[in-house]
Amino acid sequence: MSPRFTPLSQRDMTLDQQRVAQAVATGPRGGLRGPFHALLRSPELADRVRHLGDYVRFESIVPGRLRELAILLVARFWSSHYEWNAHRKHAAAAGLDPAVAEAIEIGKRPDKLSPDETLVYDLVTELLHNKDISDATFAAARERLGDQMLIELIGTVGYYGFISLVLNASRTPVAQGEKPLPAI
Repeated sequence: MSPRFTPLSQRDMTLDQQRVAQAVATGPRGGLRGPFHALLRSPELADRVRHLGDYVRFESIVPGRLRELAILLVARFWSSHYEWNAHRKHAAAAGLDPAVAEAIEIGKRPDKLSPDETLVYDLVTELLHNKDISDATFAAARERLGDQMLIELIGTVGYYGFISLVLNASRTPVAQGEKPLPAI
């Protein structure tokens, strides 16, 4: 499938689009890709998403390994092929065992999770599939992670759900050499 929102050339962008494209490209992402080709159609929304994404991905107190686990669960839930491929690499770099990603990719619960990973897996899975978190999981997460990390983890799930929807609706293709998620 072809992308519904192809990248805009510099000459086709408004001044606001150019400003946001420049901010994204020179920010911590290091380039203009993924959902931003679609989001630039609304430069103010794109800029606000950029700010939130910068916090969630690069400044949050959620440790990288746990953040990437949550992102993989969201990407798999929404079958967001682009997001999955991008964050599978980030997850490995953050120290998440590749076997965890392999299990999630095919819709299985990973066999070996640390206590923190188990808690994040349960919390994110419940939130996505049940649209709520059980009292037991919430209490365990609050005690182990604290209120700030807990709400930042929930925010991560929401942010990447939004990004997955933008990527899916715009039919953003996976990078060359990558493969789509298998159907489950």
